[in-house]
Amino acid sequence: MDKEQALSKVSLFEKLTERHLKGIAQICTERVFQAGDYLMKQGESGIGLFIILSGKVKIEKTGVSGDKVEIAENGPGDIMGEMAVFDGAPRSASVVASEQTKCLVLASWEFNSFLKSHPEVAIDILPIVVKRFRETNEALTGLRAVRH
Repeated sequence: MDKEQALSKVSLFEKLTERHLKGIAQICTERVFQAGDYLMKQGESGIGLFIILSGKVKIEKTGVSGDKVEIAENGPGDIMGEMAVFDGAPRSASVVASEQTKCLVLASWEFNSFLKSHPEVAIDILPIVVKRFRETNEALTGLRAVRH
């Protein structure tokens, strides 16, 4: 599968035109992580987003007590780190490869530059970002409600 095909299968990019997919594909790089390698670490600056092409990763959060909790497992087609691309905030969780994992990496500065020169792409992906944020917010609200 080429980069454009991989991008077209990711929810964030699925509504983009072929021309825009091609443009984003040109600024993505492929990277392979071995089992145990960190793709990103909680608290570090977000330098880009990752799209899993093959393999699996664990998403874990470290609590204030220092305990690590696995909160999810992601595989091919999943995207991680997109929020940091938009807001520049530190990573909210760590992501570690649980087996050899190949990813497309889209650097924040490259993606933001692309969006500035193609603002229509930002308009297309904004509803998807908001939807993901709402889903996360609803999940967290549900967790809080269960604890009380």
